Amino acid sequence: MELLHSGKVREVYADGGEIVLVASDRISIYDVVLPTPIPDKGKILTQLSLWWFEQLADIVPNHVISSTDVPAEWAGSAVRCERLEMVMVECIARGYLAGSGLKEYERDGAVSGVPLPPGLVEASDLPEPIFTPTTKVPPGQGHDEFMTYADVEAATSRDLAAELKRVTLEVYRRGQEVAAAKGIIIADTKIELGLSREGTLKLGDELLTPDSSRFWAADEWKPGGTQRYLDKQFLRDWSSSLTGWDRTAPGPEIPDEVVEATRNRYIEVYERLTGESWR
Repeated sequence: MELLHSGKVREVYADGGEIVLVASDRISIYDVVLPTPIPDKGKILTQLSLWWFEQLADIVPNHVISSTDVPAEWAGSAVRCERLEMVMVECIARGYLAGSGLKEYERDGAVSGVPLPPGLVEASDLPEPIFTPTTKVPPGQGHDEFMTYADVEAATSRDLAAELKRVTLEVYRRGQEVAAAKGIIIADTKIELGLSREGTLKLGDELLTPDSSRFWAADEWKPGGTQRYLDKQFLRDWSSSLTGWDRTAPGPEIPDEVVEATRNRYIEVYERLTGESWR
């Protein structure tokens, strides 16, 4: 197989007309890959994504061909996929105010050009989920920037922009509904969409994982401050307590206890959502 791309977390290999997507145990924050892996992370992300792809198959098709027809050394962490022409827009849905969305709201009273009511605070739930796309900047070339819906139309087309918004919000609403029944709030999520050779819009990459979404414990949710994160925001918060790191490479080594706490959060999300024990 031919290595097509090595990203922050995944490798993409060509195998004939198909691709094999391999999730590693690497973890990145602020676009920097940290030198310490999180054991089992790649397998958890892969297996949770496969579970979600099945849950949402009636909303939008996905790129998965097989989760078993992969080289033995990557079993559990790799997926054989259809090649897609990826849309160069980060498709993000938000139901709660957090992260960069909170900062955008505090500055403009809106996120991606979508006006929001005054008086919202960190972790406030929004009147309804909103589509808040961003640019998709290659690693090492800066940071993604918010786009308005008009920007998405200009970057793609009127019809494709409408479909990106519809699918993103439907995926979020279904995901939130499923997660709520398991005691988890999905505050926001980012999905990857691409076009097949036939022009069909399909989900790619990962789906509703702790790397692509903010997960909070529903019974502990309280607007106005930091929540108990069940995702890699925990690691971002740990890094913010460090002195001397300016969020550029090389990243800091992660202490053993923080590695374990991060891994435990990924496992907790997997087990609560799927109802299955991890190993």
